[in-house]
Amino acid sequence: MTATTTAMPARTDGLHPVLPRDGLAGTLVGRVWRPGAPAGPAVVALRADGVFDLSEQFPTMSTLLEVAQPAQAVSALIGERLCSVEALLDNSRPEGRDDSQPWLLAPCDLQVVKAAGVTFAASMIERVIEEQAGGDASRAEGLRAQVQALIGDSLSNIRPGSPQAMALKQLLQERKLWSQYLEVGIGPDAEVFTKAPVLASMGHGQDIGIRADSQWNNPEPEVVLAVNSRGGIVGAALGNDVNLRDIEGRSALLLGKAKDNNASCAIGPFIRLFDHTFGLAQLRSETVHLEVAGTDDFTLRGINTMASISRDPADLVAQTLACHQYPDGFMLFLGTLFAPTEDRDQPGGGFTHKLGDVVTIQSQWLGSLRNRVTHCETAPPWRFGLRAFIGNLAARGLLEGVRL
Repeated sequence: MTATTTAMPARTDGLHPVLPRDGLAGTLVGRVWRPGAPAGPAVVALRADGVFDLSEQFPTMSTLLEVAQPAQAVSALIGERLCSVEALLDNSRPEGRDDSQPWLLAPCDLQVVKAAGVTFAASMIERVIEEQAGGDASRAEGLRAQVQALIGDSLSNIRPGSPQAMALKQLLQERKLWSQYLEVGIGPDAEVFTKAPVLASMGHGQDIGIRADSQWNNPEPEVVLAVNSRGGIVGAALGNDVNLRDIEGRSALLLGKAKDNNASCAIGPFIRLFDHTFGLAQLRSETVHLEVAGTDDFTLRGINTMASISRDPADLVAQTLACHQYPDGFMLFLGTLFAPTEDRDQPGGGFTHKLGDVVTIQSQWLGSLRNRVTHCETAPPWRFGLRAFIGNLAARGLLEGVRL
Protein backbone atom coordinates (compact mmCIF):
# COMPACT_ATOMS: atom_id res chain seq x y z
CA MET A 1 0.00 0.00 0.00
CA THR A 2 1.30 3.45 -0.88
CA ALA A 3 0.09 6.32 1.29
CA THR A 4 1.03 9.13 -1.08
CA THR A 5 2.25 9.38 -4.65
CA THR A 6 4.98 12.01 -4.18
CA ALA A 7 8.14 10.00 -4.70
CA MET A 8 11.68 11.05 -3.85
CA PRO A 9 13.66 12.36 -6.81
CA ALA A 10 15.42 9.44 -8.51
CA ARG A 11 19.22 9.51 -8.71
CA THR A 12 20.50 9.29 -12.26
CA ASP A 13 23.84 11.06 -11.75
CA GLY A 14 25.87 8.01 -10.75
CA LEU A 15 26.72 9.49 -7.34
CA HIS A 16 26.36 7.60 -4.08
CA PRO A 17 22.71 8.00 -2.91
CA VAL A 18 23.79 9.41 0.47
CA LEU A 19 25.58 12.38 -1.15
CA PRO A 20 24.01 15.74 -2.09
CA ARG A 21 23.02 16.39 -5.71
CA ASP A 22 26.31 18.17 -6.36
CA GLY A 23 28.28 15.30 -4.86
CA LEU A 24 31.44 16.37 -3.07
CA ALA A 25 31.49 19.92 -4.43
CA GLY A 26 30.64 21.39 -1.02
CA THR A 27 32.50 21.25 2.29
CA LEU A 28 31.19 18.08 3.95
CA VAL A 29 32.37 17.25 7.47
CA GLY A 30 31.25 14.57 9.85
CA ARG A 31 32.22 12.18 12.60
CA VAL A 32 33.08 8.52 12.20
CA TRP A 33 33.87 5.73 14.60
CA ARG A 34 37.45 4.83 13.81
CA PRO A 35 38.31 1.23 14.71
CA GLY A 36 41.78 0.46 15.97
CA ALA A 37 43.76 0.53 19.16
CA PRO A 38 42.44 2.59 20.72
CA ALA A 39 39.22 3.03 18.77
CA GLY A 40 37.21 6.23 18.98
CA PRO A 41 35.30 9.02 17.24
CA ALA A 42 37.11 11.10 14.62
CA VAL A 43 36.22 14.40 12.94
CA VAL A 44 36.51 13.90 9.18
CA ALA A 45 36.20 15.68 5.85
CA LEU A 46 34.63 13.93 2.86
CA ARG A 47 36.49 14.71 -0.36
CA ALA A 48 36.72 13.33 -3.89
CA ASP A 49 39.92 11.48 -2.99
CA GLY A 50 38.65 10.00 0.27
CA VAL A 51 37.67 10.47 3.90
CA PHE A 52 40.31 12.39 5.88
CA ASP A 53 40.71 12.41 9.66
CA LEU A 54 41.13 15.98 10.97
CA SER A 55 41.25 15.03 14.66
CA GLU A 56 44.88 16.03 15.24
CA GLN A 57 43.89 19.65 14.65
CA PHE A 58 40.20 19.43 15.58
CA PRO A 59 39.54 16.65 18.11
CA THR A 60 35.88 17.71 18.38
CA MET A 61 33.37 19.00 15.86
CA SER A 62 32.61 21.80 18.29
CA THR A 63 36.23 22.93 18.05
CA LEU A 64 36.10 23.05 14.27
CA LEU A 65 32.87 25.04 14.17
CA GLU A 66 34.31 27.65 16.55
CA VAL A 67 37.01 28.87 14.16
CA ALA A 68 36.32 32.05 12.20
CA GLN A 69 35.96 30.32 8.82
CA PRO A 70 35.30 26.57 9.30
CA ALA A 71 35.06 25.74 5.59
CA GLN A 72 38.36 27.50 4.86
CA ALA A 73 40.00 25.74 7.81
CA VAL A 74 38.93 22.35 6.43
CA SER A 75 40.22 23.23 2.96
CA ALA A 76 43.60 24.22 4.42
CA LEU A 77 44.08 20.86 6.16
CA ILE A 78 45.12 17.59 4.60
CA GLY A 79 44.53 15.14 7.45
CA GLU A 80 45.00 11.38 7.46
CA ARG A 81 43.18 9.37 4.81
CA LEU A 82 41.01 6.66 6.29
CA CYS A 83 39.15 5.18 3.33
CA SER A 84 37.16 6.10 0.24
CA VAL A 85 33.89 8.00 0.59
CA GLU A 86 32.03 5.09 -1.01
CA ALA A 87 33.51 2.62 1.48
CA LEU A 88 32.46 4.78 4.46
CA LEU A 89 28.92 5.30 3.19
CA ASP A 90 28.47 1.66 2.20
CA ASN A 91 29.54 0.66 5.72
CA SER A 92 26.99 3.01 7.30
CA ARG A 93 23.68 1.33 6.50
CA PRO A 94 20.63 0.24 8.51
CA GLU A 95 21.15 -3.26 7.09
CA GLY A 96 24.41 -3.67 9.02
CA ARG A 97 28.10 -2.81 9.01
CA ASP A 98 31.58 -4.23 9.32
CA ASP A 99 32.82 -3.09 12.74
CA SER A 100 36.43 -3.40 11.60
CA GLN A 101 35.93 -0.47 9.19
CA PRO A 102 34.91 3.18 9.86
CA TRP A 103 31.23 4.11 9.97
CA LEU A 104 29.30 7.34 10.37
CA LEU A 105 28.22 8.78 13.69
CA ALA A 106 26.02 11.81 14.29
CA PRO A 107 28.11 14.76 13.06
CA CYS A 108 27.81 16.77 16.31
CA ASP A 109 29.53 16.07 19.61
CA LEU A 110 29.73 18.73 22.37
CA GLN A 111 26.87 20.79 20.95
CA VAL A 112 23.56 20.89 22.81
CA VAL A 113 20.78 19.52 20.59
CA LYS A 114 17.84 21.94 20.54
CA ALA A 115 14.61 21.86 18.54
CA ALA A 116 12.05 24.45 17.48
CA GLY A 117 8.47 23.23 17.35
CA VAL A 118 5.26 24.36 15.66
CA THR A 119 7.09 26.41 13.01
CA PHE A 120 4.82 25.42 10.08
CA ALA A 121 1.08 26.10 9.77
CA ALA A 122 0.11 22.57 8.64
CA SER A 123 1.91 20.80 11.47
CA MET A 124 0.63 23.47 13.88
CA ILE A 125 -2.94 22.39 13.13
CA GLU A 126 -1.96 18.75 13.74
CA ARG A 127 -0.56 19.69 17.18
CA VAL A 128 -3.91 21.31 18.01
CA ILE A 129 -5.65 18.10 16.92
CA GLU A 130 -3.34 15.99 19.09
CA GLU A 131 -4.20 18.18 22.06
CA GLN A 132 -7.95 18.08 21.38
CA ALA A 133 -7.79 14.29 20.88
CA GLY A 134 -5.92 13.77 24.13
CA GLY A 135 -3.44 11.52 22.33
CA ASP A 136 -6.17 9.20 20.97
CA ALA A 137 -5.50 8.60 17.26
CA SER A 138 -9.04 7.30 16.66
CA ARG A 139 -10.48 10.76 17.43
CA ALA A 140 -8.12 12.65 15.14
CA GLU A 141 -10.04 12.38 11.87
CA GLY A 142 -13.25 13.92 13.19
CA LEU A 143 -11.43 16.65 15.07
CA ARG A 144 -9.34 17.48 12.00
CA ALA A 145 -12.46 18.33 10.01
CA GLN A 146 -13.80 20.55 12.81
CA VAL A 147 -10.55 22.44 13.32
CA GLN A 148 -9.91 22.97 9.62
CA ALA A 149 -13.47 24.21 9.11
CA LEU A 150 -12.78 27.01 11.61
CA ILE A 151 -9.15 27.76 10.83
CA GLY A 152 -8.61 26.51 7.27
CA ASP A 153 -5.30 27.59 5.78
CA SER A 154 -5.49 31.11 7.19
CA LEU A 155 -2.50 30.51 9.47
CA SER A 156 -0.01 29.98 6.66
CA ASN A 157 0.25 33.66 5.74
CA ILE A 158 0.31 35.09 9.26
CA ARG A 159 3.59 36.40 10.65
CA PRO A 160 4.02 35.22 14.26
CA GLY A 161 3.66 38.03 16.78
CA SER A 162 2.12 40.47 14.28
CA PRO A 163 -1.04 42.52 14.97
CA GLN A 164 -2.88 40.22 12.55
CA ALA A 165 -1.79 37.20 14.58
CA MET A 166 -2.93 38.79 17.84
CA ALA A 167 -6.32 39.60 16.30
CA LEU A 168 -6.71 35.97 15.23
CA LYS A 169 -5.73 34.86 18.74
CA GLN A 170 -8.56 36.93 20.22
CA LEU A 171 -11.04 35.47 17.73
CA LEU A 172 -10.00 31.88 18.45
CA GLN A 173 -10.19 32.49 22.19
CA GLU A 174 -13.74 33.74 21.78
CA ARG A 175 -14.59 30.53 19.90
CA LYS A 176 -12.98 28.39 22.63
CA LEU A 177 -10.43 27.03 20.14
CA TRP A 178 -7.27 28.65 21.45
CA SER A 179 -4.42 26.22 22.11
CA GLN A 180 -0.96 26.33 23.65
CA TYR A 181 0.30 25.15 20.23
CA LEU A 182 -1.25 28.15 18.52
CA GLU A 183 0.40 30.34 21.16
CA VAL A 184 3.88 29.27 20.07
CA GLY A 185 2.84 28.98 16.43
CA ILE A 186 1.56 32.51 15.86
CA GLY A 187 2.52 34.25 19.11
CA PRO A 188 5.73 36.27 19.58
CA ASP A 189 7.71 33.50 21.31
CA ALA A 190 8.85 30.37 19.49
CA GLU A 191 8.83 26.95 21.12
CA VAL A 192 12.45 25.87 21.64
CA PHE A 193 13.22 22.74 23.67
CA THR A 194 16.15 20.43 24.30
CA LYS A 195 15.78 17.39 22.07
CA ALA A 196 18.61 15.14 23.24
CA PRO A 197 21.58 15.10 25.62
CA VAL A 198 25.06 15.90 24.33
CA LEU A 199 26.52 12.90 22.43
CA ALA A 200 23.21 10.96 22.45
CA SER A 201 22.13 11.51 18.82
CA MET A 202 22.10 8.71 16.26
CA GLY A 203 23.94 8.99 12.94
CA HIS A 204 23.12 7.84 9.43
CA GLY A 205 22.57 4.08 9.32
CA GLN A 206 21.97 3.66 13.05
CA ASP A 207 18.65 2.51 14.53
CA ILE A 208 16.20 5.12 15.82
CA GLY A 209 13.85 4.44 18.71
CA ILE A 210 10.16 4.75 19.56
CA ARG A 211 8.87 3.82 22.98
CA ALA A 212 7.24 0.38 23.17
CA ASP A 213 4.17 1.86 24.88
CA SER A 214 3.52 4.42 22.12
CA GLN A 215 0.69 3.60 19.72
CA TRP A 216 0.70 6.85 17.68
CA ASN A 217 4.02 8.20 16.45
CA ASN A 218 5.80 9.42 13.34
CA PRO A 219 9.09 10.68 11.90
CA GLU A 220 9.71 14.41 11.59
CA PRO A 221 12.02 15.26 8.65
CA GLU A 222 13.83 18.50 9.40
CA VAL A 223 16.75 20.74 8.55
CA VAL A 224 19.18 21.07 11.48
CA LEU A 225 21.39 24.13 11.82
CA ALA A 226 24.96 23.95 13.13
CA VAL A 227 25.48 27.06 15.29
CA ASN A 228 28.68 28.11 17.08
CA SER A 229 28.92 29.72 20.52
CA ARG A 230 28.70 33.22 19.02
CA GLY A 231 25.36 32.47 17.35
CA GLY A 232 26.92 32.11 13.92
CA ILE A 233 25.11 29.66 11.63
CA VAL A 234 28.01 27.81 10.01
CA GLY A 235 26.34 24.82 8.36
CA ALA A 236 23.40 22.44 8.28
CA ALA A 237 22.45 18.78 8.34
CA LEU A 238 19.29 16.68 8.09
CA GLY A 239 17.48 15.39 11.16
CA ASN A 240 14.68 13.15 12.37
CA ASP A 241 12.94 14.56 15.44
CA VAL A 242 11.13 11.29 16.25
CA ASN A 243 7.73 12.21 17.66
CA LEU A 244 5.38 10.27 19.96
CA ARG A 245 2.02 11.89 19.20
CA ASP A 246 -0.04 9.98 21.75
CA ILE A 247 2.23 10.85 24.68
CA GLU A 248 2.56 14.56 23.88
CA GLY A 249 -1.15 14.69 22.98
CA ARG A 250 -2.12 13.64 26.49
CA SER A 251 -0.33 16.69 27.88
CA ALA A 252 2.24 19.14 26.56
CA LEU A 253 3.97 18.71 29.94
CA LEU A 254 4.94 15.23 28.69
CA LEU A 255 7.02 16.77 25.87
CA GLY A 256 10.25 15.50 27.42
CA LYS A 257 8.95 11.92 27.52
CA ALA A 258 7.59 12.23 23.99
CA LYS A 259 10.78 13.68 22.50
CA ASP A 260 13.86 12.69 24.54
CA ASN A 261 14.26 8.92 24.67
CA ASN A 262 17.02 6.45 23.88
CA ALA A 263 17.88 6.64 20.13
CA SER A 264 15.03 9.09 19.45
CA CYS A 265 17.15 11.73 17.68
CA ALA A 266 18.95 11.24 14.36
CA ILE A 267 21.23 13.80 12.68
CA GLY A 268 23.31 13.40 9.55
CA PRO A 269 24.67 12.10 7.36
CA PHE A 270 27.17 14.96 7.79
CA ILE A 271 27.26 18.73 8.24
CA ARG A 272 27.52 20.79 5.08
CA LEU A 273 29.48 23.90 6.02
CA PHE A 274 28.60 27.27 4.56
CA ASP A 275 30.97 28.15 1.71
CA HIS A 276 30.76 29.49 -1.85
CA THR A 277 28.54 26.53 -2.84
CA PHE A 278 25.99 26.62 -0.01
CA GLY A 279 24.55 29.11 2.49
CA LEU A 280 21.38 30.44 4.07
CA ALA A 281 19.87 31.33 0.69
CA GLN A 282 19.91 27.69 -0.43
CA LEU A 283 18.79 26.49 2.98
CA ARG A 284 15.78 28.81 3.06
CA SER A 285 14.50 27.30 -0.19
CA GLU A 286 15.43 23.68 0.52
CA THR A 287 12.86 20.90 0.10
CA VAL A 288 13.24 17.87 2.35
CA HIS A 289 11.78 14.59 1.12
CA LEU A 290 10.67 11.74 3.38
CA GLU A 291 10.04 8.08 2.69
CA VAL A 292 9.04 5.40 5.20
CA ALA A 293 9.30 1.85 3.86
CA GLY A 294 7.73 -0.81 6.08
CA THR A 295 8.26 -4.56 6.19
CA ASP A 296 4.48 -4.77 5.58
CA ASP A 297 4.96 -3.25 2.08
CA PHE A 298 3.53 0.06 3.31
CA THR A 299 5.18 3.19 1.91
CA LEU A 300 4.65 6.68 3.28
CA ARG A 301 6.03 9.71 1.44
CA GLY A 302 5.98 13.39 2.22
CA ILE A 303 7.86 16.66 1.91
CA ASN A 304 8.97 19.52 4.13
CA THR A 305 9.46 22.77 2.22
CA MET A 306 11.56 25.33 4.04
CA ALA A 307 9.96 28.14 2.03
CA SER A 308 6.76 27.50 4.04
CA ILE A 309 8.32 28.02 7.47
CA SER A 310 6.57 30.62 9.63
CA ARG A 311 9.71 31.83 11.40
CA ASP A 312 13.01 32.57 9.68
CA PRO A 313 15.90 30.27 10.72
CA ALA A 314 17.95 33.26 11.88
CA ASP A 315 15.08 34.36 14.15
CA LEU A 316 14.87 30.87 15.68
CA VAL A 317 18.60 30.99 16.41
CA ALA A 318 18.23 34.43 18.01
CA GLN A 319 15.36 33.21 20.19
CA THR A 320 17.40 30.18 21.27
CA LEU A 321 20.21 32.49 22.38
CA ALA A 322 18.00 35.18 23.92
CA CYS A 323 18.37 34.05 27.55
CA HIS A 324 20.97 31.29 27.40
CA GLN A 325 24.56 30.74 26.36
CA TYR A 326 25.98 27.71 24.54
CA PRO A 327 29.77 27.79 24.93
CA ASP A 328 30.16 24.62 22.82
CA GLY A 329 27.58 25.68 20.23
CA PHE A 330 24.30 23.96 19.46
CA MET A 331 22.41 22.06 16.79
CA LEU A 332 18.92 23.41 16.11
CA PHE A 333 16.09 21.43 14.51
CA LEU A 334 13.94 23.91 12.58
CA GLY A 335 10.62 22.06 12.73
CA THR A 336 8.64 20.38 9.99
CA LEU A 337 5.73 20.93 7.65
CA PHE A 338 5.16 17.16 7.56
CA ALA A 339 2.38 15.69 9.71
CA PRO A 340 1.09 12.33 8.39
CA THR A 341 -2.66 11.77 8.30
CA GLU A 342 -2.77 8.72 6.00
CA ASP A 343 -4.25 5.51 7.39
CA ARG A 344 -1.86 2.57 7.68
CA ASP A 345 -3.97 -0.29 9.04
CA GLN A 346 -7.62 0.69 9.31
CA PRO A 347 -9.78 3.68 8.29
CA GLY A 348 -9.42 6.53 10.76
CA GLY A 349 -6.42 4.92 12.42
CA GLY A 350 -3.87 7.29 10.94
CA PHE A 351 -0.18 6.55 10.55
CA THR A 352 2.13 5.10 13.15
CA HIS A 353 5.51 3.39 12.96
CA LYS A 354 6.08 -0.35 12.99
CA LEU A 355 9.30 -2.06 13.93
CA GLY A 356 11.61 -2.42 10.97
CA ASP A 357 10.41 0.71 9.16
CA VAL A 358 13.28 2.29 7.22
CA VAL A 359 13.05 6.09 7.27
CA THR A 360 14.88 8.02 4.54
CA ILE A 361 15.17 11.81 4.72
CA GLN A 362 16.74 13.41 1.66
CA SER A 363 17.40 16.86 0.22
CA GLN A 364 19.27 18.38 -2.70
CA TRP A 365 21.97 20.14 -0.70
CA LEU A 366 22.27 17.96 2.41
CA GLY A 367 22.21 14.39 1.11
CA SER A 368 20.30 11.46 2.59
CA LEU A 369 19.77 10.35 6.20
CA ARG A 370 18.57 6.77 6.57
CA ASN A 371 17.62 4.94 9.78
CA ARG A 372 15.66 1.88 10.82
CA VAL A 373 12.98 1.96 13.53
CA THR A 374 13.26 -0.11 16.68
CA HIS A 375 12.08 0.27 20.27
CA CYS A 376 13.93 2.65 22.58
CA GLU A 377 14.03 -0.14 25.14
CA THR A 378 15.86 -2.56 22.82
CA ALA A 379 18.07 -0.11 20.92
CA PRO A 380 21.73 -0.22 21.98
CA PRO A 381 21.92 1.65 25.30
CA TRP A 382 23.70 5.00 25.31
CA ARG A 383 27.02 4.48 27.15
CA PHE A 384 29.47 6.87 25.47
CA GLY A 385 28.87 10.06 27.43
CA LEU A 386 31.11 13.02 28.19
CA ARG A 387 33.44 11.22 30.63
CA ALA A 388 33.97 8.40 28.16
CA PHE A 389 34.47 10.85 25.29
CA ILE A 390 37.06 12.97 27.09
CA GLY A 391 38.83 9.86 28.38
CA ASN A 392 38.93 8.44 24.87
CA LEU A 393 40.42 11.63 23.40
CA ALA A 394 43.03 11.69 26.15
CA ALA A 395 43.97 8.03 25.61
CA ARG A 396 44.50 8.75 21.90
CA GLY A 397 46.72 11.75 22.65
CA LEU A 398 44.32 14.21 21.05
CA LEU A 399 44.13 16.63 23.97
CA GLU A 400 47.81 17.49 24.19
CA GLY A 401 48.54 21.04 23.05
CA VAL A 402 45.13 21.46 21.43
CA ARG A 403 42.70 24.21 22.44
CA LEU A 404 39.32 22.55 22.82
